[in-house]
Amino acid sequence: MSLYMIRIPGKLLNLILILIAGSTLIAAKEETIPNILFIPIDDLRPELGCYGNESIITPNIDRLAAEGVLFERAYCQVPVCGATRASLMTGLYPTEDRFVTYYTRVGEDAPGVLDLPRWLKQNGYTTISNGKVYHHADDQADSWDDNYKGKDFRMYLVPENQGLEFAEQVSWEAADVDDNDYHGGQLAEKVIADIRRAKEEGTPFFITAGFTKPHLPFNAPKKYWDMYDQDALEPAANPFIPKGAPREAMHNWGELRGYGDVPDEGPLPDGLDRILKHGYYACTTYTDAMVGRLLDELDRLDMRKNTIVILFGDHGWQLGEHTLWCKHALFKTSLHAPLIISAPGVKGGQRTTQLVEFVDIYPTLCELAGLDLPDHLQGKSMVPLMEKPNAPFKEAIFGRYHGGDSVKTDRYQYSEWKTGGRMLYDHQKDPMENVNQAANPEYAEVIDRLAKLLKAHKASLN
Repeated sequence: MSLYMIRIPGKLLNLILILIAGSTLIAAKEETIPNILFIPIDDLRPELGCYGNESIITPNIDRLAAEGVLFERAYCQVPVCGATRASLMTGLYPTEDRFVTYYTRVGEDAPGVLDLPRWLKQNGYTTISNGKVYHHADDQADSWDDNYKGKDFRMYLVPENQGLEFAEQVSWEAADVDDNDYHGGQLAEKVIADIRRAKEEGTPFFITAGFTKPHLPFNAPKKYWDMYDQDALEPAANPFIPKGAPREAMHNWGELRGYGDVPDEGPLPDGLDRILKHGYYACTTYTDAMVGRLLDELDRLDMRKNTIVILFGDHGWQLGEHTLWCKHALFKTSLHAPLIISAPGVKGGQRTTQLVEFVDIYPTLCELAGLDLPDHLQGKSMVPLMEKPNAPFKEAIFGRYHGGDSVKTDRYQYSEWKTGGRMLYDHQKDPMENVNQAANPEYAEVIDRLAKLLKAHKASLN
């Protein structure tokens, strides 16, 4: 019997039509809830093609910038991995007692807080942690439906570098291997599998891709090293302590000195500075290629139209500036980091010079996903800047490290330590922060104003 010959009573027909319409609306609503691909990259400074550096090869991150919004002046809250990640994942500013060190745990410093993945999970997202998101893989473990840490970031593949004691390991390696032999490629494979799962299940996913390179050691496949002429890489333009910088601002770059080919004190051996810069660039280009694989998979599955992609470095990194290596400082080189967001319905290829900070990431993703904001958040959604990049946003942003606190305004950056040290840099006249103006009487009013801003900010967190 033909379906068209079946007679359905009017009331039953109306009920069927209502149910069909309701199902269609639910399906349409689910389709509009965006997936989120969250890409934190360890130690990535804004030394990228899209940030104006023509000597580094980052075509895939540049592609993402062309499709999204690039934040030219994004700053982290703490220039060390564990603390800055805990801050941005909870949407809370650091304090003297909260989010202080690289081994910070949210479960200890902010117990019970609704972190970003837990809030998304409560709102229907499948949450998957891949690679380095928190410093400790088991921190906030209940916030995740799946948690893949992967292999150690100190992964060595050259035979003579394997099996060494921690203090004997070298700071770089160029192994003639495939991309998937190192952790970055293996992580990309896992994330691609998760993207395919999200496509199949059709429900919203929050998928992270926490790449560790260019974190030390600078280990990457040789083909990425071969993309650069080491002799053509210029050393830091200001390899000296800033004039008038307090002792509190400086450090002995202990993270790098922990490697067997780096002396415990004094300058680097001749030529090692160029090797390290070469390695940093090679690792950045390697991670860029892995980012490209993720973007290609989203495109292949036709998922870009319903996926928010956010990519950022967790803080900056020194490559010899001010005699420093690594992070752990309140200079711009440690605090300034890349941030790019691509989102459905947001015009791509835009840039904003407004000041933003990483506590703004949590509320931004909530608004882009159409979710309410938890009451505890201390940041501000950047969505208005994504719609109007020149719109006013923040007068000041804040960072801190151990006993020092810092405030950045459009023109100035001021830092002060409990031990008495102070720094003021005029970024309009001195963008590389080579002369500390804290003792210059011409800046007394500026210092007074910024010190009051910093005091008010700290008081608001108590």
